[in-house]
Amino acid sequence: MTSQIILASRSPRRKEILEKLGLVFEIDPPEIDETPWHRENPVSYVQRIAAAKADKVALRHEQSCIVIAADTTVALDREIFGQPRDLDEARRMIQKLSKKSHSVHTAVSVRCDGRSANGFDTASVMMREVTPEMLEWYLGTGESMGKAGAYAVQGQGAALVAEVRGEIETVIGLPVWLLTERLAHIGLNLRELGAPGS
Repeated sequence: MTSQIILASRSPRRKEILEKLGLVFEIDPPEIDETPWHRENPVSYVQRIAAAKADKVALRHEQSCIVIAADTTVALDREIFGQPRDLDEARRMIQKLSKKSHSVHTAVSVRCDGRSANGFDTASVMMREVTPEMLEWYLGTGESMGKAGAYAVQGQGAALVAEVRGEIETVIGLPVWLLTERLAHIGLNLRELGAPGS
């Protein structure tokens, strides 16, 4: 009997990635305070938030459940760019990122039977020069909201991106290689989890 898989996220992108892997899972997004601590560096921040999500959701389910949590943050010169609160904040974020290379960090945390594994990956994104016209067009799509750094590389936000160095799934929000590795660390085989009838 396959253990129940819980995705501790309401992200449609993470849901799509797990569905492509053939996994059957339940969604249970945690509500946690994602405010960065004073002087917290982006890598420590993203790992702390992913682990907190996994821990909170694991407490709500049977120990045998497999909990998958992730967090993604955009960072420029140690400044953390989370999800914009409104369009004005989204506008400021994109203006700061315009013509610059920035880091996208995604942390993955998994829990099952009292075992846990955490890890992170970093990709680098070079943003094009975003003209005022392009910026207002993009904000008008509504895609900025709910996205770290106020853009979606897999959506219409691809028009803002000149280059991605590293895993595109890290920028989207769930690198499969890292998830596979972290599950293996606690004795779980991702391929077997997706096998029908197992």
